[in-house]
Amino acid sequence: MNLASQAGDDQSDLLFVNFNQDCTSVAVGTKTGYKLFSLSSVEKLDQIYDNACEDICTVERLFSSSLVAIVSLSSPRKLKVCHFKKGTEICNYSYSNSILAVKLNRQRLIVCLEESLYIHNIRDMKVLHTIRDTPPNPNGLCALSISNDNSFLAYPGSNTIGEVQIFDTINLRAVAMIPAHDNPLAAIAFNAQGTKIATASEKGTVIRVFSIPDGQKMFEFRRGMKRCVHIYALAFSSDSTYLCASSNTETVHVFKLETQKESGKSQEEQSSWMGYFSKALKDSATYLPSPVTDMFNQGRAFAICKLPSQGLKNVCAIASIQKVPRLLVASADGYLYIYNLDPNDGGECMLLRQHSLDGRMSEGGTVSEPPSVSGDRPLTQVSNPVSYAGLVRRPDSSTENTPPPQHTDSQPFQEFEQGAMGHDVVGTAGLNALRLDDDNEFPPMTHKVD
Repeated sequence: MNLASQAGDDQSDLLFVNFNQDCTSVAVGTKTGYKLFSLSSVEKLDQIYDNACEDICTVERLFSSSLVAIVSLSSPRKLKVCHFKKGTEICNYSYSNSILAVKLNRQRLIVCLEESLYIHNIRDMKVLHTIRDTPPNPNGLCALSISNDNSFLAYPGSNTIGEVQIFDTINLRAVAMIPAHDNPLAAIAFNAQGTKIATASEKGTVIRVFSIPDGQKMFEFRRGMKRCVHIYALAFSSDSTYLCASSNTETVHVFKLETQKESGKSQEEQSSWMGYFSKALKDSATYLPSPVTDMFNQGRAFAICKLPSQGLKNVCAIASIQKVPRLLVASADGYLYIYNLDPNDGGECMLLRQHSLDGRMSEGGTVSEPPSVSGDRPLTQVSNPVSYAGLVRRPDSSTENTPPPQHTDSQPFQEFEQGAMGHDVVGTAGLNALRLDDDNEFPPMTHKVD
């Protein structure tokens, strides 16, 4: 989630925060660099990497590999792909306009501009396809499935209604257009398998889940009746059982993706008086206008959590930490909040830990607390805390037509390309070719043979 367009908490240095594809780490962009943290434990936040460079407004890590894609506020049109363990820049590309979002999976890298999308082959960073003249997308809203088998890209098909365009990034063809909402889209997210997509509109009251690629509606959830709610993020659990949604309110909702037949309580509920009453209401709803009927059929939240403040941008995720499901929320106030999630009973989630993401320190030398958080909640401190000052704003981007993105073939880039092709690199200055079949170096990739 890019935080650069919002002042947020004046004491926070965050410009960007996001979880990697399998929620094993969190990437943080700040006014003086970027950091990577491991999510292997609830009790502590281990820092993997700290790079003190320029103002980083986008940093995306590819799973647990050493590959990161970064964009700075100082050069918002330039994408750098780096190997952070070696401290090398693999390549960089310049685009005709500011980069609003970058998405990665093991086969593709997507660069989202306001009115175009570039699809790169992640093995050699060559541009495979460009989707031009997309509807104005100033927030860079898009989603990329992380599945090798279903590598789909989703982006808004309209800026006046909630249409979702689905594009196959492997076969480079449009797959479907889903008429998801009457209002413009605010959030979209694929499940890990690339078989479902969740959507929310700017109205923010209803969240829908569609099957991919046929676009059939599978679930519909009501987040609430309150107006003027902006959904910031949607995220599936890895097994696609749960879907979480965060917004500009203090409440984060978790929905359970199950039909009435799949629910273990459905039979018991139907035999009870409340079950009978509920069934009678739903049966009578068939005689009512369709908007009323839809409201009766919408699911409610399975679980919720309460954030200490509202109105700040945030991003949510459901992760398995030490084999236990946890609800994670990273906020523009500079904190990562970790909540329990009862997979059986749901209900209100309890805050387990909060961790500082920007290394902020109070005068007494301890990690400062965000507003409205009681002092008895456990806090942890990250190593090498640094304090910053001042606000940074995104430079205005030009709308002039310029040539397609140009890349710089540095020596590390040549290593990357030759490593991808399986050739040895001789005579490099202390650098080895990136081996894509080395799980510790780069996640393995598989090719389909027709």
